[in-house]
Amino acid sequence: MTNSDPYASLGVRRRINAAGALTRLGGAVMAPEVVEAMAAASRASVDIGELQDAASRRIAEATGAEAGLVTTGAAAALTLAAAASIARWDVARMAALPHVAADILLPRTHRTGYAHALAASGARLVDIGHNDRGTGAGVRGLEAWEIEAALSPSVVAVGFSANATSIVDLPTVATVCRANGVPLIVDAAAQLPPKENLRRFIAMGADLVTFSGGKALGGPQASGILAGRRDLVASALLQQLDMDVSPQTWTPPELIDRANLRGVPHHGIGRGFKAGKEEIVGLLTALDRFVKADDGADNARLEARLKAIAAELGGHQLTLVPASVTGRVPVLEIAVPDALALSAHLQRGDPPVHLSERHSARGVLTIDPQVLLPGDDAVLTRALRMALP
Repeated sequence: MTNSDPYASLGVRRRINAAGALTRLGGAVMAPEVVEAMAAASRASVDIGELQDAASRRIAEATGAEAGLVTTGAAAALTLAAAASIARWDVARMAALPHVAADILLPRTHRTGYAHALAASGARLVDIGHNDRGTGAGVRGLEAWEIEAALSPSVVAVGFSANATSIVDLPTVATVCRANGVPLIVDAAAQLPPKENLRRFIAMGADLVTFSGGKALGGPQASGILAGRRDLVASALLQQLDMDVSPQTWTPPELIDRANLRGVPHHGIGRGFKAGKEEIVGLLTALDRFVKADDGADNARLEARLKAIAAELGGHQLTLVPASVTGRVPVLEIAVPDALALSAHLQRGDPPVHLSERHSARGVLTIDPQVLLPGDDAVLTRALRMALP
């Protein structure tokens, strides 16, 4: 296998990614400094607990949370968040997972495929509320009494999937959770950018928040962030670490107060989600880069590239949607008679080209430039000129 092009030596085709930082397309294209930091991290041995302590401090600074943890993706962070809410400091309960009696409340409009990550902890997901606003059958969203009516001794947390539509309900959920001592877990995996969202959900009352590390943050694809209350993050860390240790010689990370433990736990449910030293350092490097970035300047450059692509595709129904409207980055929408047929055609090309199919139901394919390499603009434009009717 050659270092210059490992994909070619494996017979794997390189793809033009104008669909966004999608997991199935490998997520973000990491900046050179992130790659270099990961390579440097690989050349030494460290105590992973100590490294996660350092990561916690960096994540707390960036998010405004009490503590943070590097995970192997946002889905892993959700499972760990649920496990922490179930077990807290109870090592026997940690050992019992996923075979426990525990419920996590979830608004009906938030029940997606990603909710499986919460259920992987062993918790039963209990739907609450009505779907009037989501289906267009009415104007009402989730109300306090609907949460309160579902509370019981078996409820360990409330799950919440954050997006531009659902966030209006977050203050209500946070108020009820805080009043009843029930942790609120917010899935904000895809809510970056804008960078303000790093702090937004904690400030609104979330106890735990998850972010993807391998998308907008530009970190390793197999990385994520769990940020929030110190005690819950500590429980998550304890259930992720390698615990094949001698109780007599074990030195717990600073996050973990041994006085709260009646014993030293064995490997937890998160053991399969172990974050390597390379992913932890890479994620922290990417996080620092993301926080320092000039969003306005970056979006202006992306918009200029999209305008150039649109000029080359003149004569078609194109709409440039600015970052102020998308809430993330500017995108270019292309109206076509059969969006999915055109998308499939582009993916069969050489090289394969991927556009976002998020709005295909209304006959629109979207050029999302978040991870589109500048050198690929011309290839993308040429493929679209040949394929568009």
